[in-house]
Parts: sequence; C-alpha cells; structure tokens
Amino acid sequence: MDLSEIRQQIDGIDQELVRLFCQRMNLSAQVADYKKANNLPIFVPARERAILQKVAEMAGPEMENYTRVLYSMLFELSRSYQSKRNGEMSELYKSISKAIEETPKLFPQAPIVACQGVEGAYSQIACEKIFKSPFIMYFKNFDGVFNAIEQGMCQYGILPIENSTAGSVTKVYDLMIRHNFSIVRTFRLKVDHNLLANPGASLADIKTIYSHEQAINQCSDFLRGLPGVNVVAVENTALASEMVAKSGQKDVAALSSRSCAELYGLSCLASSVQDKGNNRTRFICISKNLEIYPGSDKTSIMMVLPHKPGALYKVLARLYTLGINVTKLESRPIPDREFEFMFYFDLDTSIYSEEYVQLMCELDELCEEFKYLGSYTEVI
Repeated sequence: MDLSEIRQQIDGIDQELVRLFCQRMNLSAQVADYKKANNLPIFVPARERAILQKVAEMAGPEMENYTRVLYSMLFELSRSYQSKRNGEMSELYKSISKAIEETPKLFPQAPIVACQGVEGAYSQIACEKIFKSPFIMYFKNFDGVFNAIEQGMCQYGILPIENSTAGSVTKVYDLMIRHNFSIVRTFRLKVDHNLLANPGASLADIKTIYSHEQAINQCSDFLRGLPGVNVVAVENTALASEMVAKSGQKDVAALSSRSCAELYGLSCLASSVQDKGNNRTRFICISKNLEIYPGSDKTSIMMVLPHKPGALYKVLARLYTLGINVTKLESRPIPDREFEFMFYFDLDTSIYSEEYVQLMCELDELCEEFKYLGSYTEVI
C-alpha cells in the first residue's frame, strides 16, 4: 500500500470521526438539558474516571495512554459545551458584570497611590507613567503597600511583579496569596541601572555597592568585573542612593536609576550597567475594589489544584478548548500547606469576548480554589 492509499483511508476515518464526534456532542447537549432540569452538577468525577479506565482497557497496552489523553480532551470539550448550553451566570461573573458597568469610563488622573521605597524608586517612575498627577505615599516594603490598599489609606498601589532579565519578584507573588485586591492596570518600564557615588569618588575607590536584589541580579556581569567589591542588598534602589548620599563616603556606591543622581546629588560612575539593554520590569497597579476599565484585554487568576497527575493539564486543556492564550504561568508553594501550590495565570482575552464569559462561569469547576485577580489593560 502506497502513501496516497494510506492517506485516503485516514481521510475516510476522519470523516467518520467527525460525524461521531458531532453525534457525541449532541448527546452531551441532551445530558446538559437533563442536568439543568434536575439541578445536577455538570462535572461528575467518578463517571469520568470509570470511562477513562474502560476505554484505556479497550485500547490495549500500546494505545492506553494515548486513549486517556484523547478522552480527557473529549471530556473537557463536553463540559465546556454543556456549561455554555446551560448559560448560567456564576456569582463571579455577576460581580464582574457589575464592575464593568459601574467602573468609570476614564482611568483616574490624580489618585493617592502607595509605592514601595523612597523618592526616585522605579515604582515611582512607573506610577507617574500610569497616572497623570498621582499623590504618592511611600512604604518600607511590599507588604506595606498591600496593607495600605486593604486599609483604605490609598486608592491604588504599584508593585513590581517580574523582570525580563531576573524573572519573577517572588515576594510579591507570595503576598498576592495572602491579600485581597484587584489588578486594574499593568505597565512595562524600561529599567536602566547606573552606578552612582558621591561627588569626587572614582570607580577604583568603591568597596561597597548597595542595591535591591533584583537590580543586583540584573547587573551580575558588571559586578563580576569588580573583584573585591562587597555587594549588599537593600529594600529599594532609590533607598540605596539615599544611603550613599547620607553617608558622605567616597568608597560606597549604589545601583539605581539616573533620576536618583540628580535627586540625591550623586555622580554617575558607570551608566546602563545592566546585563541586557532591553531590561524591562512589569508593574501591577492594584486597588481594593474590583474595577474593570473599558478595553481590558488581559485577565489574571490564581488557582489551587489537586496534588495529582493531570490536574494542571485539565486546566490548560480547558483554556485551549476556549482558545485563550496563556502568557504567563507561575507556581508558588502555599504557606503552611505541604505539597500544595498556587498557580498564577496571565490570560489574553477581552472582557467582551464570549470565551471570557464562558471561562468566568466555569472557573469554580476547574480547581479546588481560585482567586480572580482582575481584568485590565497593559501599557507598554
């Protein structure tokens, strides 16, 4: 049998598969109607496990695993179709719809905003890119920003969440598990690190360099070229500049933004010392209340999944079924819960799309726990 004959047979099988698939989905629709009329859940784990076991045995040892994957996808498609057919709005989507309706059409211009660090911090720079004329309150650490939002001290907060060179800001992810908030906007800031010192100092004089741990990681190549120099991590790049200025010493320096040089009266010993020229940090803007502004096309969620094989696959399969692109997936251990992880997802999907509505109505059946973090626009 030549290749064309084999392909002809495959085409015939495909036609039959499509016919049977449509027939199966039509029967799933009838099941959905029955479940809705009798107030029954769409997802019945015991039945799905039994079917998977049955079809795997039917397929035989060589095709067992392939058959499980195929039918797992069929189940996801069937549940998604049933949920869509039932058309019931979840409590989450009802609150989202209310937020879309009640959120002002114009993004705030001059709110009170919480930032971590001191004057000159990259968070401040990001804040002034997001808002036209913000009033900024500074807090010592990231936890202080979250607390300020939750206590109503500030309307918004700005936090770094990831860097294109150094990766995720894990402290912020861990705090996101503990605090209640909503992401209303994100911004990608081009980060330019400079070695700043007191006037009169030279590079040969420097014995200690201060900066934030992320900035230190982003400038690792430059720092390796300074043997014998002690590198000390502090809470913020701008705080590092402030410390150097207050010390008055010529043997200390800071890795910080160029704006800090003028702000704290420092000299620039070396400019743009980050490892990569296209070094960007993504900042999130958070609020206490759920606000969804017009044009929002990104959504962030957190999920707790069962600690067993296939748990993450099922979520990704559902997102694939809905045609929703995952732009970020991050996992973090949950404090005080052994071998349990919170998965963070960034999703590309417009708040006005049918896929978005369907996902928001199906989230509760995809995992053990979930946390909707908000839908927003990203400014670049």
